[in-house]
Amino acid sequence: MPFLDYLVILIFSVMILAVGLAFTRSGKNIKSYFAAGGSLPWWLSGLSLFMSFFSAGTFVVWGSIAYSMGWVAVTIQWMMAISGLLIGFYIAPRWKSANVLTVGEFLGNLYGQRLKKFYSYIFLILSFLTTGAFLYPVAKLFNVATGFSIELSVILLGLLVIAYTTAGGLWAVVITDVLQFIILFAAVIIVVPLALDKIGGINEFITSAPTDFFQLTSGEYNYIFLFAFLFYNTIFIGGNWAYVQRYTSVKSPADAKKVGWLFGILYFISPVLWMLPPMIYRGINQDLTGLENEGAFLMICKDVLPRGLLGLMLGGMIFATASSVNTTLNMSAAVFTNDLFKKLKKETSELKLMLVARWSTIVFGLITIGVALMVPRFGGIVEVVLSVGAITGAPLFAPPIWALFSKLQTAQSIITATLTSLAINLYFKFLHPILFGIALNRSEEMLLGVISPLVILFLYELWLRRAKIEKININYTASTSQKTDKAESSGENQFAIRILGIALLATGLLIVALGSWADSGRLITIGVGAIVSLLGVGLYNTALKKPTPTHSPSSKL
Repeated sequence: MPFLDYLVILIFSVMILAVGLAFTRSGKNIKSYFAAGGSLPWWLSGLSLFMSFFSAGTFVVWGSIAYSMGWVAVTIQWMMAISGLLIGFYIAPRWKSANVLTVGEFLGNLYGQRLKKFYSYIFLILSFLTTGAFLYPVAKLFNVATGFSIELSVILLGLLVIAYTTAGGLWAVVITDVLQFIILFAAVIIVVPLALDKIGGINEFITSAPTDFFQLTSGEYNYIFLFAFLFYNTIFIGGNWAYVQRYTSVKSPADAKKVGWLFGILYFISPVLWMLPPMIYRGINQDLTGLENEGAFLMICKDVLPRGLLGLMLGGMIFATASSVNTTLNMSAAVFTNDLFKKLKKETSELKLMLVARWSTIVFGLITIGVALMVPRFGGIVEVVLSVGAITGAPLFAPPIWALFSKLQTAQSIITATLTSLAINLYFKFLHPILFGIALNRSEEMLLGVISPLVILFLYELWLRRAKIEKININYTASTSQKTDKAESSGENQFAIRILGIALLATGLLIVALGSWADSGRLITIGVGAIVSLLGVGLYNTALKKPTPTHSPSSKL
């Protein structure tokens, strides 16, 4: 990789750190630090949710399927789009109406502190494992791109994420997510026409593709798999504690709906752009086999992108994947501070809570680095950890979602549904294949994972109705979350948009500069860079139109 690409990755890393550190003074209380004051603009929250769900696996795993099987890779990701729309209509506004900071707080308000502690501890334990497992492949990508050792890559990336997440809280996470979204999309928009030009145009791309390349389904990715994938992602995106934070941090239930809808719309559009490059590469090079397919996206990027733009693409992929790490890190610190420490020390001052919030972010981040460093010593532990994470997802996330709609469930029914379905899923994943030599396929595994807790909750619902158990009166206004001054929240919003505007302007100018030096694709690169620059200027000017309080951090710009 040319020196210019390394330089671009370095510039991008410094920019991400600077943007995150810009929010050091914005977190004045835990609601501001963990929920952006409860008035996060819905479009920022939606873009952040989208990037929090993103990983390099999007280009590696789905890109491999796109290269080998074609359009089905897009169809699979469209299931996430439908999930986002369903969540926007039904689940997201319920979470906002609950008026809580975390899912644990919601469960505690309904079913008591013991249940909240139980779920909070499980969430933290799983978060340490999964976040470390997420950090390792990010570091692996950084290792391949730069040549740094995997250990050094883990430490550098881990410390970088800890620095801006600790400094700026949710605001730093959200704004860096949105910046990564724009950069990644800009790079992909440049790749697609250059790839089409290399293969000889759209007609050549279509005629060179296999006959079944544009079918909606293929092989094991049939309609049963798609239904299971849709069902699973609706529960996962709708109930994952880190993603729920995006629904609860906006101003109103109506805005929470828009967060889900924006996620859904983006997942209808983005897979087409993301999967076209590896699909086009199939017509250019049909010789990839086995695991080589996973490199199809990066191979086409290396073939067509001008100098420096490959560094921008890799930097975007690295930090976009890291967004799942910083999101979970921020949520873990929120659970510890708000759901555990705050209840243990009820008279704690806001200043001390903020110290706990920041120190817990640092400690949890260091644990994440430690887990990621141990991954190479345990071989395939990443797959095991992520598989366990997938198995535990529905048992942990489905009961709270059910509780949003039911007034009959009890602490006993919620915990029984979680533990029983978790035991069922673990049995069929690990013990059943050993005992009987029969393993569930992907579709069956996902369906079982989602259906088992829902069936248990449904049976409890029927029994509780017949037993005429006294209904729970959900008092959404009786939340322990702090109220944040509206003027202060407005000031933070405008400050954040200004920072984003400045970062986008700098990014756009960088892309324009790279385009002016490019040997090929100069016009489209400069054009995309100009659009990003204008977007940055527009956001900055929009923020300037609204006056901000003098005590807001925005007064410094």
